[in-house]
Amino acid sequence: MPEGHTIHRLARDLNRDFRGVSLTTTSPQGRFDDGAYELDGQKLVRAEALGKHLFLNFSFAQVHIHLGLFGKFRRQKAPADPPGENKRLRLAGPEVVWDLSGPTVCAIINPEEFDAIAKRIGPDPLRKDADPTRFVARAAKSPTPIGGLLLNQAAIAGVGNVYRAEFCFLAGVNPLTPAKKLADETAQQLWDLSVDHLTEGVRLNRIVTRDPDEVGVARGRIKKGDRLYVYKRAGQPCRRCQTPIKRDEIANRKIWFCPSCQPA
Repeated sequence: MPEGHTIHRLARDLNRDFRGVSLTTTSPQGRFDDGAYELDGQKLVRAEALGKHLFLNFSFAQVHIHLGLFGKFRRQKAPADPPGENKRLRLAGPEVVWDLSGPTVCAIINPEEFDAIAKRIGPDPLRKDADPTRFVARAAKSPTPIGGLLLNQAAIAGVGNVYRAEFCFLAGVNPLTPAKKLADETAQQLWDLSVDHLTEGVRLNRIVTRDPDEVGVARGRIKKGDRLYVYKRAGQPCRRCQTPIKRDEIANRKIWFCPSCQPA
């Protein structure tokens, strides 16, 4: 599932291509015919992300999109290739076309429905209006392992399986540690890491957590196999201390950590 930086990058790119543009909207798949008909001819006022949720604000309607496990947006220059039968929504402007396929959610919503979605989502490190004290306070009371709390979108929005493993490593925290046993300063550090690295994820359009000084090249030039510290590296030596990386499971998801750099 795409993590928060991907959704914020999508919102940024859609605003660049379509903000203020009257769009032709269709649903080649047919599952969003009514919605596409309602949107057709409207201007995109603004695309915005909240955690892993994308909202497209049109002149007279709002669309909620959640990509889930299989959803994808594809960008093409106009004139675009035929969309194919699996495209839920096509957004077409004079110069660019975006196709959405396989989302978990693609629906027109009203303001009350938007408020309900926003209310159940935790603070988003990539939004200027985020309140980090909400995450720190929740961590201070939660018996959930910190490696599980970081996946809870009601606690912190946008962090997924890759980032949660990497943030725990960078903070020197064992992911099995109950969140309430962490010092507030450590919870704040995890928040700060999420702000820094998700922001970099938007810029680079990929996840890179390694310190460029350790690799000897700029962060954006680090090769794919060298970009992460622990994620999916079970049995391989820790990049800092050479201890074999271990794998465990939290919240029904695999997680990786260094038992030396992240002691219990």
